[in-house]
Amino acid sequence: MPPTQTFSFPIPVHYVRSTKLIIGCFALIEPFSPLRRQFQLVHELGLKHIDLTDNHDGATLGTEYGFAASASLDAHPSIIRGMCEEFDLTLTSVCAHANLIDPPSPDRYGTLELIKAIRLAGLLGVKQVITTEGEPHTEFGISLDRKQRIFAIREKLDEPIRWARELGIDLLLEPHGELTDTVNGMSDLLESLGNDDVIGINLDTGNSWLGGGDPLEFIRTFTSRIKHVHWKDMGAEWEPKRGTLFGCGMGSIPLGDGIIGIEAIVTALNQIGFDGPTTLEVAGSDNVQESIQRLRQWSQSCVPSVS
Repeated sequence: MPPTQTFSFPIPVHYVRSTKLIIGCFALIEPFSPLRRQFQLVHELGLKHIDLTDNHDGATLGTEYGFAASASLDAHPSIIRGMCEEFDLTLTSVCAHANLIDPPSPDRYGTLELIKAIRLAGLLGVKQVITTEGEPHTEFGISLDRKQRIFAIREKLDEPIRWARELGIDLLLEPHGELTDTVNGMSDLLESLGNDDVIGINLDTGNSWLGGGDPLEFIRTFTSRIKHVHWKDMGAEWEPKRGTLFGCGMGSIPLGDGIIGIEAIVTALNQIGFDGPTTLEVAGSDNVQESIQRLRQWSQSCVPSVS
């Protein structure tokens, strides 16, 4: 394991408390397997928490024939609730990663899907829906400047924010795009969106680092607005790509084997009194098991400091 960074910063006394880290896993462990199998595998890892990772409108051939782990946003909520009960798992969030920059289109995950995800979360008693802006793929989206992109995101999130407030859901922005991957970009977007009581942050350790940001700066800047964490570590081979790639689906190594400094991030989260759920986005059961052990070790060894 490479040497870890040390990190501390002054924080008010009322923020400091030692909390037990809530560790869950995304529902994409075994390729070409249905969603129920993903829930079963997370249960077999000894975890109690899971997120609803992949989802879609209507129906898909892959889910119908059992080789895609995606949930329909139009399905009866008892289907997902039943899997949670069967495998003794608590659902912490519904992922609704969208394309918020390109123009609306029936084949793009956007405002309508976000609203459906928020309504599904409400029916399931889940308090967090996670989204992000993604990267534009159309000529129109690519041509937008920074201010225009912020406006496009704000427009597409206006109705989802109304639904989230109505249903008591936290709508969390994840670093997974050119704007959200850095503190400056996230700050500008949050200022434009307003609605601080609804909009929070899901800190993705790998995405923020890969996009040129600093996870520790996110923690230092946004403190209590961070409601969820996605865990990923990145190897040294990713260093030349920093600032040019804006998000990746999962890490291929155990937490602590990379260069992001995950232990320091655990310590920093403890220092601000973070007590929200966290989710492993790590490929391979062995890597997940090692990551769980290390997270628990780092979390238990945290000694809150006050200055």
